[in-house]
Amino acid sequence: MSAQDKSIHDFDFNLICEYFSSMERQGPGSPEVTIQALSFIDNIAYESRIADIGCGTGGQTIVLAQHLQGRITAIDLFPAFIDKLNSNIRKLNLQDKIEGVVGSMDRLPFQDEELDLIWCEGAIYNIGFERGLNEWRKFLKPGGFIAVSEASWFTEERPLEIEKFWQDAYPEIDTISNKVAQMQKAGYIPVAIFVLPENCWTDQFYALQIPVQEVFLKKYAGNKTAEELVENQRHEAQLYYKYKAYYGYVFYIGKKI
Repeated sequence: MSAQDKSIHDFDFNLICEYFSSMERQGPGSPEVTIQALSFIDNIAYESRIADIGCGTGGQTIVLAQHLQGRITAIDLFPAFIDKLNSNIRKLNLQDKIEGVVGSMDRLPFQDEELDLIWCEGAIYNIGFERGLNEWRKFLKPGGFIAVSEASWFTEERPLEIEKFWQDAYPEIDTISNKVAQMQKAGYIPVAIFVLPENCWTDQFYALQIPVQEVFLKKYAGNKTAEELVENQRHEAQLYYKYKAYYGYVFYIGKKI
């Protein structure tokens, strides 16, 4: 199997973690998009409780804390990501607003109806969009919000090459209309749905990987697995530039009924 044929999930978790830990975001997004998504959410007060699930190194977590009242619990499976987030929290003196916690999104440390807002940028795929919406709903208060960004098809039909790539990487990728239907079925009112702009992929994600790749390849010179991981990421970027008319990330914002 060539590096291009592998899914990101085929690589060692520790190597993936190291590769992405030096980046502000571990997926497509931007501060502007986080703020745009926040504009559709109301009733967040000083006493509100917020969870940022699959927070990575916390690029969006910091933005949330700077634009929201309330206290944020940021959770990620990788300790290195949480260590970097907690370091940034201390540097920015945000200890009273954010707590970084190592944990799994399928075993969240919350009580029923404890949260006012659940946030998840580009990470719900780890548990599955439909499963995440259903399982996390119990943690939200009635009228609470969920906001997630998710890879989605823009068209009903796609070229075989990109169809196969995404079916291997994330079989639950689906059209926007089907994702909205899943959100409604899970017990949410769809409040807003919008497509992330291309620069979230190009400038904010793939371009920022180029210097990371140079450092990574220098550190792991001659390491075939590390070289394949970089080749895999470069191939993913090439596919995006080739097929960006057919897919992208979409923000789905819902309100618990």
